[in-house]
Amino acid sequence: MVIGDEILSGRTKDKNIGWIAEYLTTMGIDLREVRVVPDIEEEIVAALNALRARYTYVFTTGGIGPTHDDITADAVAKAFGVPLDLDERAVALLAERMGRENLNAARLRMARIPRGAALVENPVSKAPGFWIGNVIVMAGIPAVMQGMLEGVAPKLATGVKLLSDTVRADLKEGDIGTELGQLAKAHPDVMFGSYPFNDENGVPNANLVIRSRDPEKLAAAKVALVKMLAEVRAGLAGAAGQ
Repeated sequence: MVIGDEILSGRTKDKNIGWIAEYLTTMGIDLREVRVVPDIEEEIVAALNALRARYTYVFTTGGIGPTHDDITADAVAKAFGVPLDLDERAVALLAERMGRENLNAARLRMARIPRGAALVENPVSKAPGFWIGNVIVMAGIPAVMQGMLEGVAPKLATGVKLLSDTVRADLKEGDIGTELGQLAKAHPDVMFGSYPFNDENGVPNANLVIRSRDPEKLAAAKVALVKMLAEVRAGLAGAAGQ
């Protein structure tokens, strides 16, 4: 869940979704949904309650800084029905970096943690995220978020890693759409994706990506895919020669 008016307005371009998706995939965790919500407490609470009831984990980014519109901690505490406390563990971390004498009211906002939450380490600037229930709250700054996610990753329950392979079609997507759909039905445990591009000669082409958690099923799907592409190419060549 991405939190922030700046994302919705286009003022800030999100750089976290793709990174998180790729990172989780390599761990064997499927990213199933992404929501972007504004800096409105009731909307954050509603989205968070819907997502945490549905998924194993919810990762949030954004809204845990020192300014008035950084209200993620407030919303998470409200969603869980717990107080939002000035956490001495977080205060100590901020003091370590900034000096206790420099912890004004704005900076201390970053030390407000929902009661009962564990801290998520911030290796970049010390201001922590937190983990409560199945919700992991992280910063929106990409470098900080990445450090936080890498810190919590060893504690996450993971599944079997998703394997993938890529085959260059040397055909247009429209040439193989029907056949690719037939292959997908014949190999239900394999995901088929088609990604068009213009090749080195400027000719429309496509990379076909297959994904599965079973290496044998992935290999069988690749054999079938390569065979299908060869047959389609031969058929098109024959038609062109008539």
